[in-house]
Amino acid sequence: MDAVLFDMDGVLVDSERFWHAFEDEWVFTEATEGTPDRDEITGRNYREIHDYLSREYGTTVSKDEFVARYDEHAMEVVYRDGVELMDGAVELFDDIRERGKLAIVSSAPQSWIAVVRERFGLDPLDLVLSADDIDDPGKPEPHIYEHAARELALQPEDCVVVEDSYNGVLAASRAGTYCIGYRTAENEGVDHSAADEVVEGPAELRAALARLVGIPE
Repeated sequence: MDAVLFDMDGVLVDSERFWHAFEDEWVFTEATEGTPDRDEITGRNYREIHDYLSREYGTTVSKDEFVARYDEHAMEVVYRDGVELMDGAVELFDDIRERGKLAIVSSAPQSWIAVVRERFGLDPLDLVLSADDIDDPGKPEPHIYEHAARELALQPEDCVVVEDSYNGVLAASRAGTYCIGYRTAENEGVDHSAADEVVEGPAELRAALARLVGIPE
């Protein structure tokens, strides 16, 4: 494999616990008329979350208000002080850089990704791609990973993707990449059956990448 493409939320940083609380406290109780399953929206771009919820359940707030509340929560609660980086991520990135290309491919906007990159010193990267950067639908559709492969001058099958959500795994699988489903306490019951393999935690992830990319185990 020639490149490793990391999802950000739920993989590089443990942000899902903050987003789950936000969904329970506001999205599902005040902003949505129905009762969606969490896996329906996890991994999607937040603008597309509003579109999906409006179409499938009905929403009580405008898209502008919905997006503004997400942005506010992201900057004030989630990324600047809240999240923690995956154990060993900096060392893992260093080792991957020596053997291939390295990217973050996320449904989050570039402004959120930039906070994480700066706070945890994740640069340099060969590509940082947000769902906001493409005109096609985001995860679970394959376009973001197809686009990432093109930007890296690679075929999707030459890329390893690390994803934690049902929608993210599905997007990576549909794109034809080799997908590692990343299991944590926050996504214990998530369907990762579309992944090529499933690992639990940083140690198992490193072992898988050692086999696939050739980094030291």
